Amino acid sequence: METAVLGGGCFWCLEAVYLHVRGVESVVSGYAGGHPPTGGENPTYEEVSAGETGHAEVIKIGFDPQEISYEDILHVFFSVHDPTTLNRQGSDVGTQYRSIILYADEQQRNTAELVRNEFTDQKVYENPIVTELVPLDKFYPAEEYHQRYFEKNPDKAYCQLVVAPKLSKFKKKFEKLYK
Repeated sequence: METAVLGGGCFWCLEAVYLHVRGVESVVSGYAGGHPPTGGENPTYEEVSAGETGHAEVIKIGFDPQEISYEDILHVFFSVHDPTTLNRQGSDVGTQYRSIILYADEQQRNTAELVRNEFTDQKVYENPIVTELVPLDKFYPAEEYHQRYFEKNPDKAYCQLVVAPKLSKFKKKFEKLYK
């Protein structure tokens, strides 16, 4: 098993997509990329949402590299969110919604740069990609009610208007990776 930590807007969207990626064994919503919390506790959703922690909403993906490569994980990532908008995805605005790849080692960093450059060189997006590449310091799991949010709340307005279309886009574009 290997892990990838990615942020591209609300973690509910990315989580819903990656739970359907062949070779992905686990997906945990959480926070990373900010400063350590005071008192040594995990940051809360309220603190992250208020911009007090510097953390982004991210997901931690456990995947089997025999079934899916880190590179393919990143191809999905760059295809299911807009990596060109600074600190926002759609109507979700704030540094917690930034596009970010938190790499575990130099190999992941190199692969992330390669894939980011590939999307840039192919001019997949009209605007420049602003995805941050930063070393993973610590991942903090989000509160339990955020885990598998789309599965638990498919009829909520946000899930219908934002999450479901991203999942549909993934299914159409990556039919061979869909499970």
